Amino acid sequence: MEYRLGRQQLLEILRQWSRFLKRKVHLIACGGTAMTLYEAKASTKDVDFMVPVRTEYLYLIKTLKDMGYEQVTASGWQRKMEIFQFDLFQGNRIHTTELLDSPLLEGRHQLFMEFSRLYIGILNEYDLISSKLIRGSGVDFDDCLMLLKARRGEIDIERLIAHYQELASFDIAEERVSGHIERFLDLLREEKLYD
Repeated sequence: MEYRLGRQQLLEILRQWSRFLKRKVHLIACGGTAMTLYEAKASTKDVDFMVPVRTEYLYLIKTLKDMGYEQVTASGWQRKMEIFQFDLFQGNRIHTTELLDSPLLEGRHQLFMEFSRLYIGILNEYDLISSKLIRGSGVDFDDCLMLLKARRGEIDIERLIAHYQELASFDIAEERVSGHIERFLDLLREEKLYD
């Protein structure tokens, strides 16, 4: 049995969602889902989307319930007999991290695909890497390194450092998470990606 969701399989599920929607909903891929859509990673174990507009979030949740999805965690939705969980984050928040700006603003995401009533964007690399580094797990560090390698010429490391430091300064655990960027830079130095 397949326990990881690939890009095509994810798009088919989202196409089904779009058929049930009666009005437009904006989804912004974050976490491992963004990594998969950026093609930095072949698949993801869970599906992470931000739904920045509150009314769209509430409407999507109602529609998912009508489709048989049930809430299984604070942000997680899943149908019985399906192994994939969809984590849907309302507003500018990913898990416990709140982004500095709406991911719908120009330059804060990139359009991936648009179905008739479902807009699918991908969170920009700076917010994506910063939000994963704030979480700070080994997998998150590996993912960030993978993304930086895949999009090497497109990510300004000095800009990333400044962005991370600003985002971390608003975190409730600022002291704990502020050192994560140094740990990541050490990884980049080991890989000869930063000096």
